[in-house]
Amino acid sequence: MSRPQFPRAVLFDLDGTLLDSAPDMLATVNGMRAARDIPPMPLAELRPHVSRGARAMAAAAFPLVDAQTRETWIPEFLERYFAELGRHGKPFDGVEDLLAAIEDSGSRWGIVTNKPEYLAQALLPLLGWQTRCAVMIGGDTLPVRKPDPLPLTHAAGVLGVPPSECVYVGDDRRDIQAARAADMRSIVALWGYRLPDDKPEEWGGDAMVATARELLAADVWPQA
Repeated sequence: MSRPQFPRAVLFDLDGTLLDSAPDMLATVNGMRAARDIPPMPLAELRPHVSRGARAMAAAAFPLVDAQTRETWIPEFLERYFAELGRHGKPFDGVEDLLAAIEDSGSRWGIVTNKPEYLAQALLPLLGWQTRCAVMIGGDTLPVRKPDPLPLTHAAGVLGVPPSECVYVGDDRRDIQAARAADMRSIVALWGYRLPDDKPEEWGGDAMVATARELLAADVWPQA
């Protein structure tokens, strides 16, 4: 295998890209369902919705409850999720090796997520990433979040790297939209969370990769 030619900076989405957080989310919604005398839902039913955020997961977990009522449950969702944080999920296969390879090459990596910043920051020490992640931008760090390009361009600015010399890796259409608008190359993480009708080949990413481990190969990375 040839030595990877990593970009100067690699930015990642978090849930569904670096971290398989679906088991933590499942514990969260099943705790809420149990409190309402509703049987637990299987992981396979929740998993496709995880990248869409708390409201999408609440809708999947409580499809017979009206949206206005579900909205009042979001604080409970976040409180329960904070208690489950990092207890069940783990990095996807190959992610730890990939992050180590990026660091060993002299490049840096960071996270741009739509997850609330306090939750994303709380995860870093649980994963041993708190001194390794060079920049962390959450969904409420700035006035806007993905698919707006500002979180990505801001992260690049913090790193002092032009967006054109960064690559963003994410598993959702919004990730790729944000990268394109930021003049940043992108990789679609096919190992992440997608709904059955998602068509990642239509998102406009510069590359699509089936597993994180494949990113250890030099020829996978899109070049400027």
